[in-house]
Amino acid sequence: MSEDLLQAVRKRCKKMEIPLVGVASVERWKDPPFQPWMAEEFYPQSIFPQAKSVIVIGLPISLPVLETSPSIYYRELYNTVNSLLDQYTYRLANFLSDMGHPSVFVPRDGYFGIKALLKNPVAFFSHRHAALLAGLGNFGTNNMLLTPQYGPRVRFGSVFTAAELPPDPLQKEELCTRCMRCVRMCPARALDEKDYPQGLTDKKSCTAHSAELNSRGISPCGICIKVCPVGEDRKLYGREDASVYSRKDRFPEEHGAWEHVRRYGGL
Repeated sequence: MSEDLLQAVRKRCKKMEIPLVGVASVERWKDPPFQPWMAEEFYPQSIFPQAKSVIVIGLPISLPVLETSPSIYYRELYNTVNSLLDQYTYRLANFLSDMGHPSVFVPRDGYFGIKALLKNPVAFFSHRHAALLAGLGNFGTNNMLLTPQYGPRVRFGSVFTAAELPPDPLQKEELCTRCMRCVRMCPARALDEKDYPQGLTDKKSCTAHSAELNSRGISPCGICIKVCPVGEDRKLYGREDASVYSRKDRFPEEHGAWEHVRRYGGL
């Protein structure tokens, strides 16, 4: 029955054109893959006590749009993907509930904008860690979840369900190349290779930089995910050479296009 239900979920996701889907048992939060780990209050079963499984979906961020960041172009893409994630996880939760399995969606951003993050830079649930435990990827030095298909250029959403679904295997291959491009190119200097995979060196600096961009209408930043060399999407767009972002002399057309976009739409 659980396998049939899982196939029904995957079929539903395919119908909604969701490229990445993974499942984790809530028990995986109790046996973390690395330390330090999150407090128990952030576990899915602490938020929705009926939860037995977490379904995580991922939608890609288009690399050519991201490459213009910080820009109004990337901001609009970011908002569009977030809106879709909320809609898809809401629909998926209702689909399961209608089949007799109590389920709830988790909003993509569980906080009230940048001001709330400046006050407390933590959301009530981490979709990135859920995606890790659902086998969709593993963490890079940039504190983002890297996937084989899109590197860190993915946004995730989650569904808590009372259905006991077969969990997916964890991603075993280490995806991060430790190239340190994200560390060197972070405009807020918020990253340090020694912190991998525990998290950001300085969350407040990262958030403060995002707040400054937000005041100009061109947040989020996106630098650390656009320069990451991991992901099959780089081949699709002819971006195997990630030095394109630091070598304007070698790639003048690309830099000219990005600078054109950045000149418009923001404050």
